[in-house]
Amino acid sequence: MNTDIPSSIASFCPSTEVVTSADEDVIKSRIFTIRGVQVMLDRDLAHLYGVETRVLNQAVKRNTDRFPAHFLFQLTKDEWEYLKSQTVTSSWGGDRGLPYTFTEQGVAMLSSVLRSPTAVKVSIQIMDVFVKMRKALASVAPLLSRLDTIERRQITDQSRNDERFDTIFKAMDGGEFPPQKVFFEGKHYDAYSFARKLVRKATKSIVLVDAYCDDSTLDLLSQKRGGADVTIATTHKSATKTITPTAVAKFNKQNPTLTIKTVGIFHDRFLILDGAVLYHLGASLKDLGRQYCAVTTMDAMFIPSILQRI
Repeated sequence: MNTDIPSSIASFCPSTEVVTSADEDVIKSRIFTIRGVQVMLDRDLAHLYGVETRVLNQAVKRNTDRFPAHFLFQLTKDEWEYLKSQTVTSSWGGDRGLPYTFTEQGVAMLSSVLRSPTAVKVSIQIMDVFVKMRKALASVAPLLSRLDTIERRQITDQSRNDERFDTIFKAMDGGEFPPQKVFFEGKHYDAYSFARKLVRKATKSIVLVDAYCDDSTLDLLSQKRGGADVTIATTHKSATKTITPTAVAKFNKQNPTLTIKTVGIFHDRFLILDGAVLYHLGASLKDLGRQYCAVTTMDAMFIPSILQRI
């Protein structure tokens, strides 16, 4: 997989020839990551299966009960335009509507509704690629065992497994593992120390999206570098009751400049540093270390969408 562009959308260049079988490299080049999960485009799957995209999608529509949301989703216009801008191929042709994307589970289910010999053969090859990914996972198990244990206990959403596959793809390509950290309950100081280091990485700006903030959140953010402005996007309750105007005024006298914004559309917590680095926080900044939680980096392509909603 090409790692020169954001990992959320890895570029690939489909062949213009009719495909009746595919080798591992071809299949791998057509798997990319968006919204944190590995997917394949409907038109690329149709190309591999040797059918028209229209025929493939019609087969899906006749079996909608087999394709829940975590098996299949449609790209947004922005996602599709970004993906096309990262490729040098014109084989996708003109505008045929926004493509549908299939996760690994969706690809497996798709093979059950397309019954041609080519579809069966290519489906087996696609599954073989994922088998090799799992073997690669076993080879790096010592590095991922703790994270894997937490996932087995607490995370049931299959998209987490897809994120892990993205890590394996990078490892297979000789890339480095993305920064990530898991905190266990009671690790208050470890969590505080880690959060302080994160805050001090920023040189220009810090944006915290967190529905549950209080004075202790400000204590952590006060560890920032002098030139970094801070914006906290939180709920109206936190902005008016738990983060007092007096605390904000005192913060700004010593550590300018802090801005509080009220939002009501975020469930997860995010930390954006210098407008370029995005972290997903498994717990509120002030609560890191109280219970099992993880801090992971996300692709920077999501930053504009988050900032637009603040």
